[in-house]
Amino acid sequence: MNLNFTVPCLFGLEGLAADELKRLNFENVQAENGRVQFSGTETDIAKANINLRTGERVLLIIGETQANTFDELFEGVKAMPWENFIPKDGEFPVKGHSLGSKLHSIPDCQRIIKKATVERLKKAHKTEILAETGAKYQVQFAIMNDTATLYLDTSGTGLHKRGYRPAQSAAPLRETLAAAIVKLSRYRGREQVIDPFCGSGTIPVEAALAALNRAPGLNRDFSAENWEWLDKKIWENAKKEAKSNEFSGKYDIIGADIDPKCIEISKENAKRAGVSDHIRFEVANATELKAGENALLLTNPPYGERVMEQKEVQELYRNFGKALSLTTNAKMYILSSHPEFEHFFGKRAKKKRKLYNGMIKCDLYMYF
Repeated sequence: MNLNFTVPCLFGLEGLAADELKRLNFENVQAENGRVQFSGTETDIAKANINLRTGERVLLIIGETQANTFDELFEGVKAMPWENFIPKDGEFPVKGHSLGSKLHSIPDCQRIIKKATVERLKKAHKTEILAETGAKYQVQFAIMNDTATLYLDTSGTGLHKRGYRPAQSAAPLRETLAAAIVKLSRYRGREQVIDPFCGSGTIPVEAALAALNRAPGLNRDFSAENWEWLDKKIWENAKKEAKSNEFSGKYDIIGADIDPKCIEISKENAKRAGVSDHIRFEVANATELKAGENALLLTNPPYGERVMEQKEVQELYRNFGKALSLTTNAKMYILSSHPEFEHFFGKRAKKKRKLYNGMIKCDLYMYF
């Protein structure tokens, strides 16, 4: 069966997610604002979910319709082949969003889409009752400029939830963004990696997963694993294939933080991710940092608005910059939302890239 998919991603990561999908040999990969489209088969549902590092979830496209009125939305949704994917007992809640469209009431859109899907499924399955006691088939909709696209969410919990981080520090960095920082640094497992503000250890863990070429979704479940029309073997085979592509080696990855509690949390998370043998965590002050020759520094220091007061953060950036001025040939990738980071850090970045940490607009400052 030929299927089309959308992978939503954090703004700024579309190109990275598209590159991942191309390397996984998917077809018709196309990056757009906040998402990447691609084509594939049933087997690729498992492959994409298990292997993607920078995508947020894998949505199966069911259809598209004009949605200038509720009647038009209803008829368009009703014409889509829901019975090919949702069985007679399937549970199918509806959620979504609308931007720049006449139909802007989300509850009304949910109600219309649910009603249209019910009508289609009742007729197709020749029943008057849809019990919804079976597996969950989450229906999602996106209405943009009066065009509605309908999806089924194959992932369930977002792909940034790898399963290794139930415990979090005060200001967690999303796993997909940490993976993106590692990817942008072009880390291949050769250099020493240091994160002096490691928090819950997300950047060191994602660096270790990348060095090992270990698929980030190996230790978690996905909604589509319970779907009737998908053979369970595709998940087993995708995991076997992912494991066969792993590397082995010794990697010099250091996670440091001034807070001992953060270090304990980081150690637990690395253990759950199966990479504790590849990371050294230590309690240390970032302003006293001593990095090795040609080290790769990847970090997400406090921003001020969430963890510390502005003046404290500015002083921290000054002292951090002074400490790093003594470092030889280090490459640095520093994520911050502070508009004057470069001023307080004392050095202008060679390159900047706009990224989002959740809803917080940040810049990734790159120093080569």
